[in-house]
Amino acid sequence: MTRIILSTGNVILDGPSIIRKPGTYRSNLELTNSLRNNISAAQKEYAFAFQNGNGHASHAGQNGQNGHSNGRPAPEVWTEREGSTLYVPRIDWESAGLQEDRSQYEITVKLFFLPIAPPEKRLDYIKEALRLVKRELGVDDVDLLIASFPGLAFEGDCEWEADRKNATMGNDEEEVTTWGLLEKLYHQGQIKRLGIAEFGTEKLRRFLDKVKVRPAVNQINIRNCCNVPPPLSKLAKEEGIELFTHHDSTDVLPSGTLRELLGQGPQGAGVLADGDPNSSGLKGEIIPEWVVKYTAFVKNRGVIENKGYFASAETVEET
Repeated sequence: MTRIILSTGNVILDGPSIIRKPGTYRSNLELTNSLRNNISAAQKEYAFAFQNGNGHASHAGQNGQNGHSNGRPAPEVWTEREGSTLYVPRIDWESAGLQEDRSQYEITVKLFFLPIAPPEKRLDYIKEALRLVKRELGVDDVDLLIASFPGLAFEGDCEWEADRKNATMGNDEEEVTTWGLLEKLYHQGQIKRLGIAEFGTEKLRRFLDKVKVRPAVNQINIRNCCNVPPPLSKLAKEEGIELFTHHDSTDVLPSGTLRELLGQGPQGAGVLADGDPNSSGLKGEIIPEWVVKYTAFVKNRGVIENKGYFASAETVEET
């Protein structure tokens, strides 16, 4: 078993081509394009460094001077393994961190729990996602963490239908259990505020009856509706919950997209073997576990200084 940690780096530095434009560019496209850009940049940078005598040319692969026969550098050149974890691509932690004092930033994290990952491992997912974000930004806490649970959506011909359908979605028990894990981190001071996503009126009512720490924020995606349902607006106001709309995808990293991204195809990174018994790539099924999106907003200047994603997946050997 290998755990793969993918990272985009700071997507703000890559220019407007991959910065999401509200209403037109959703998080799944931003994530996929940003990962491709970061992987491609790492392949070029590390292959050039190794080719120019930095002492690791032997990692370049057997089918070419600095890569496979298709022109890609071998994964050993631009990825990094720590125990059973493979970082795709390598992360330069020495250049991580924010430019100004921590008090100048509003740091928001949205953690997507993916549908085929086992819910019983969510404590590990939360800890790992927060560890990576805090290390990347050089901070000890985040201002807001929004939990996005699988199986939830806000879709319908109108806001009333979307609200009605939402009441039967997801898994209340799993969501409340996961929230309890986040509450502990909230009480430890690692997270200053907690939020949820895609909770309609009835779903939110049931949730509030079972949790101790009230969500400060509820995000809903109304792209397929017209407006926020009035009952939801009323409930949020009564409970002191900020109600925001968003354009994030509810299916941010499907298995097929991840396999295409890491596989041997023309747009793949060459990390997976893709069924080739002679390949040195990772073999077996790949299971996306979670995605975390983070933003560091400079309050006094009104700009986002750092924005990016981490994602985790696990390979399982086929028996």
